[in-house]
Amino acid sequence: MDDSRRLPTSAGAALRKLLPPPALCGFLLLLALLFTVSYAVGAGSGPVAPGMHDPGTASDGDDGDGDGTTHGGGGGGGHGG
Repeated sequence: MDDSRRLPTSAGAALRKLLPPPALCGFLLLLALLFTVSYAVGAGSGPVAPGMHDPGTASDGDDGDGDGTTHGGGGGGGHGG
């Protein structure tokens, strides 16, 4: 009759104190799942405006400085000071 109310062993009690509550684990798992899904949807939908691209990339032969020309080589295109 007292089998269901046994005191936990010292190893089991120590382990139980180290682990976070199951509700916190479930919440963190749900949060990670929602972040993953939202990232996948955002990555799949592409840029929000036409012509947007990463700052370090050039598209359509433009070097990104707005003058419509391309600068060959690795010299930086004459910008600087």
